[in-house]
Amino acid sequence: MKKTHQWNLSYFAIGLVVLSLVQFLFFERRVVQTIPYSQFLQLLSEQKVSDLRVEKDRISGKLQIPIDGHNLFSTVRVDPALSADLAGSGVGFTGVNENTFMNNLLGLLLPFVLIIVIWHFLFRGLAEKQGVGGLMNIGKSRAKVFVERDTGVTFADVAGIDEAKAELVEIVSFLKDKAKYARLGAHIPKGTLLVGPPGTGKTLVAKAIAGEAGVPFFSISGSEFVEMFVGVGAARVRDLFDQARQAAPCIIFIDELDALGKMRGIGAFGGNDEKEQTLNQLLAELDGFDPREGVVLLAATNRPEILDPALLRAGRFDRQILIDRPDRKGRHAILKVHLQKITATPDLDCERIADITTGFTGADLANLVNEAAIVATRRGAESVRLDDFTAAVERIVAGVERKSSLLHPDERQVVAYHEMGHALAASSLPAMDPVHKVSIIPRAVGSLGYTLQRPTEDHFLISCQMLKDRIIVLMAGRAAEFLAYGQISTGAADDLGHATDIARQLITRFGMSPELGQSVLERQHATYLGERMQGSGEKDYSEQTAREIDLGIRALLDEAYDKAKALLENRRNDLDAGARLLLEKETLTPEEFPPLLPLTPASASYRPISTPR
Repeated sequence: MKKTHQWNLSYFAIGLVVLSLVQFLFFERRVVQTIPYSQFLQLLSEQKVSDLRVEKDRISGKLQIPIDGHNLFSTVRVDPALSADLAGSGVGFTGVNENTFMNNLLGLLLPFVLIIVIWHFLFRGLAEKQGVGGLMNIGKSRAKVFVERDTGVTFADVAGIDEAKAELVEIVSFLKDKAKYARLGAHIPKGTLLVGPPGTGKTLVAKAIAGEAGVPFFSISGSEFVEMFVGVGAARVRDLFDQARQAAPCIIFIDELDALGKMRGIGAFGGNDEKEQTLNQLLAELDGFDPREGVVLLAATNRPEILDPALLRAGRFDRQILIDRPDRKGRHAILKVHLQKITATPDLDCERIADITTGFTGADLANLVNEAAIVATRRGAESVRLDDFTAAVERIVAGVERKSSLLHPDERQVVAYHEMGHALAASSLPAMDPVHKVSIIPRAVGSLGYTLQRPTEDHFLISCQMLKDRIIVLMAGRAAEFLAYGQISTGAADDLGHATDIARQLITRFGMSPELGQSVLERQHATYLGERMQGSGEKDYSEQTAREIDLGIRALLDEAYDKAKALLENRRNDLDAGARLLLEKETLTPEEFPPLLPLTPASASYRPISTPR
């Protein structure tokens, strides 16, 4: 029998109430004759009534002589004193009993009706918007199902990760032609884990696979499995894999896997923790489904270091693909993809944009293209040019210009000497990137100026001399202030912090201190979300070693400061001239001030050492 034809207990209750009302309001009126109270007193005096039943507000009984064919009567009582006075007047009168039945009924039913209405329109509507759909569907999967036409993304929209794309093409090939792999007994890995920093395109790659393969694409976040109700997450995992088996061949994509697959045994809860039950169910499902069914599991995370080892073992997530920040060639390819969406000048040099965006991810480059288009629109241009991209890079890296922040003339001079000191030191050291722009316009909070350098190439190895040169450039701002005014200010606080960090890493992480030797004193865990907060203060060395580390950091900073002062003393004329020109124009480029051009090529930092044969 269909669900719509099933009897419901509430229908019986409603019918019973309606029948009671009908009986109470109508049936009794057809049997009992209601008479005025004055007529009752007259009939009583004539002894024409019997079997009286006296209630608080009503009197009923039998009539000796029927009235209108009714033997029973009923009348409403009136106050005895008042009825005696009214009887003496000879005026007919009757009592009126106020009917409070409906008021009492509404008083009982109205709160329940209001509760039902609020639940229906508020809580149920909110649950449906969030994909819950009521208590009966709480264990259902919330995965969004896409097909080829829904994703709108193919491998043509993915650039800069050619190596990762080549591995993922195998998944598409398996979904399209399973017989090719089954011929030799091979099968596609059960699970493929995409790892990398945020914004590098992990989710985009997964959608591109679905778009290329043309199969159903189940997309869900790891956090949607976890609820406060115990067992809900495990039920959703089961339901998701059941749906996937029915829709095979298909792709399951779990974004932010770390929310679901966090290492067990961490935290205050034990084995009954809801997250652990959900993870255990996922592990069981990974062991239970056959990869030959055509179900491919993809997952993405930027925190692989906290994932449970059982999740990463062979037979579950068999393959891990790193999607890292793109290099110069990759940035150039990504920019070409995004430049198709805007109106750019025909002579736009994409190579120059790739040069000044070192360290940008794919999401950063997409944001850069949009910011450049906004800058061009703001100035009323017909197309986007290279200057707009330069302004967009400065906005993203340094922040928004705060021209309304007016500095005292003396402070502007200090800032001008400070920034010119950074720029001249960078142009004098061969291992440093060329200076792109110097400005004394305040931008970010606490930043009164900035020196922007443009890398000429990506560096994957950093020499000891390059690290020391970076410290010299950072200390050159304070050295310029001292040379110009004979005193120092608080403007170098951020520079000192960065310089101290580099000096500490040079000694404790890279083993570049002659005094402490080539030992790693502070280990850094590989993470994609920055340094770990926990464990960063752990020290497994003695107090004597800690003292030597402090003395080594101090020696490096003092040495860099002395070299920066000596370097700027030799270029004092350029320092004064650059500071004056910077005060006048507020922003300088090497073309406007040639002393900012590099004195020696940056490639001189690495030269092969010839050895005798």
